[in-house]
Amino acid sequence: MRLREYFDPRAISLALAGGTRDEVLAEMAGLFGMDERAHSTILRLVQRREQLGSTGIGRGVAVPHCRTLVVNRLRIAFGRHHSGIDFDAIDQRPVSSIFLIVAPPAEVANQYLPVLGKIAQLAKDADVPERLARLTSVEEFLSLLDEKAT
Repeated sequence: MRLREYFDPRAISLALAGGTRDEVLAEMAGLFGMDERAHSTILRLVQRREQLGSTGIGRGVAVPHCRTLVVNRLRIAFGRHHSGIDFDAIDQRPVSSIFLIVAPPAEVANQYLPVLGKIAQLAKDADVPERLARLTSVEEFLSLLDEKAT
């Protein structure tokens, strides 16, 4: 399983503009290009997840996630916020790189937790958070995933 397989280039934004966690989560949910009802459902569920505890894992990275019937397969969006936002991250630093994972309640391949783990592992790689912060194109992001063999 490689993370690269779950990314649609249209679900990657290197210029998130929101000024708050909720605004950025709304932008991220919009990257999937779904209808308003599905968008609202995803947003509501990831906000609810954030209320349980921040998904800011440190080093400028957050991995909000949820399960919902509005998707029929696991999907991931990536967004970068140039100045970073307060995500109440574990290290109390602003978050600039966000991976949003959305999966159906039941998956045949059961990739939800392994994908979450791979993203966390990627974020711990010494040079990755800095490289994510300096991305200039979607292709560069996808190349980084290929290079790290994730």
